[in-house]
Amino acid sequence: MAGSKAHSKTKTRRPVVRASVGNGATVSRPVVPLKDRHLNFAAKWDYAPAPEDSKPYVIAPRHELFINGEFVAPHSGEYFDSINPATEEKLTEIASGDEYDVDLAVKAARGAYENVWSKMPARERGKFLYRIARIIQEKARELAVLETMDGGKTIKESRDIDLPLVAAHFFYHAGWADKLPYAFPGRTPRPIGVAGQIIPWNFPLLMAAWKIAPALACGNTVVLKPAETTSITALRLAQIFQEAELPDGVVNIVTGAGATGGAIVNHPGIDKLAFTGSTEVGKQIARAVAARSAGLRPGANQDESKRAGSEIGAPNIPRLTLELGGKAANIIFEDAPLDQAVEGIIAGIYFNQGHVCCAGSRLFVQEGVYAQVVRKLRDRIRTLRVGNPLDKNTDIGAINSRSQLDKIRALVQSGVNEGARVEQSGCALPARGYWYPPTFLTNVTMSHRVAQEEIFGPVLSVMTFRTPDEAIERANNTPYGLSAGVWTDKGSKIFKMANQLRAGVVWANTYNKFDPTSPFGGYKESGFGREGGLQGLAAYCRLE
Repeated sequence: MAGSKAHSKTKTRRPVVRASVGNGATVSRPVVPLKDRHLNFAAKWDYAPAPEDSKPYVIAPRHELFINGEFVAPHSGEYFDSINPATEEKLTEIASGDEYDVDLAVKAARGAYENVWSKMPARERGKFLYRIARIIQEKARELAVLETMDGGKTIKESRDIDLPLVAAHFFYHAGWADKLPYAFPGRTPRPIGVAGQIIPWNFPLLMAAWKIAPALACGNTVVLKPAETTSITALRLAQIFQEAELPDGVVNIVTGAGATGGAIVNHPGIDKLAFTGSTEVGKQIARAVAARSAGLRPGANQDESKRAGSEIGAPNIPRLTLELGGKAANIIFEDAPLDQAVEGIIAGIYFNQGHVCCAGSRLFVQEGVYAQVVRKLRDRIRTLRVGNPLDKNTDIGAINSRSQLDKIRALVQSGVNEGARVEQSGCALPARGYWYPPTFLTNVTMSHRVAQEEIFGPVLSVMTFRTPDEAIERANNTPYGLSAGVWTDKGSKIFKMANQLRAGVVWANTYNKFDPTSPFGGYKESGFGREGGLQGLAAYCRLE
């Protein structure tokens, strides 16, 4: 009885560790369990401000359309504001093009194609692309500042990643301009005609280069529509075309909202369509092209379209390439170099605020290292600096728009409502602008919206797996198929995974690495066709 009573009074004591505090004195502190440990950086990661000077680069108060080598006012006389997402301040007014403006641009492109560009020796076309690439390099600092102010991305990403790749794409395709027969042995490459190109807001200048450079190298002319929220650098690129003395009408830029893009898609003078953006809009474009292929006019029933088709002849059916949304899987095996993998996770989801179609937004961690990876990831996001995108120390910039910020918040809240646990950096956010802290969610299942829908923000969903086969099955369990990442020290495992993952790009022990020589594109609802490399050239050629 006494022994039982004595035993009941015994308390479990946590282990303690003795630490020296100076002058020979020591203090006892309890040992913190591993699961509760985290790094406390306090103010040790504070940096003195290092803003890039934007004063030398004056943004005009109004930007017009660029048609046939000149800047012209829109037919409607309407303009919309371009807002700096980091400050919510108005940067400039952008012209709103309509069907009339698109028609002028297509006619200018057609004239330039038939009379100048397609007849020009390929070597001379290449010289123009080289000239454009060199001017971009000369103006790289200005373009990086404008890209950051207009889109919200950090200056170090605009300066160190976007602009070098923009110039590289023009250099690369300039080299192919007079070598296309060698790219397609036994075939004779011919230009297609007028290319209508619609680009997104996450990489405005880079997406323009991805599309314009191969089109021009293959002898086509272009009508480009940049995103409504990020049109400034595309119009600055138009000034570079003027400076390079590119023939009038070879590239035309018509700014505006979705209706402007719709006018390009439905214009009968377009021979090639290339779109990068959301899966929803990509489906609408595919349906519009399919309707034209079936002889259906937009808004008309089948009988009306057949009668119209018999009167005007067969419709011009444009070739189509689509690069759409993604929900990429980043797969971490137990034998992976975990510190390197954590850096890959950071690059995969927090680069460009997560505004990346191939972002590694689904993290699959093998169960044996799950706790370790989560702990390292939790510590790592606390070191990320969120704030002024023009500051060279900033890691995470501003969300592109208020509507995108609202979408991110709504999707994260849906994850919480479905039982997910939110982990955030806890950093102080600026009072003005559109901001969201680096975030990852645990306790996520494949049925959660955050594991199925594209968030397009700095939000990661973390899940587990046991075997490689389970990882493949779970990674492929999505409507998307744009990209994936695999982390392991076994080369054979990498090849096995890459062969079974239904993704257009699979990175091995790295993530978000791009090169103009490498094709990029997806499967399933991530689109079809490729950009970059020989495959990207083929999209702008008729091979005879």
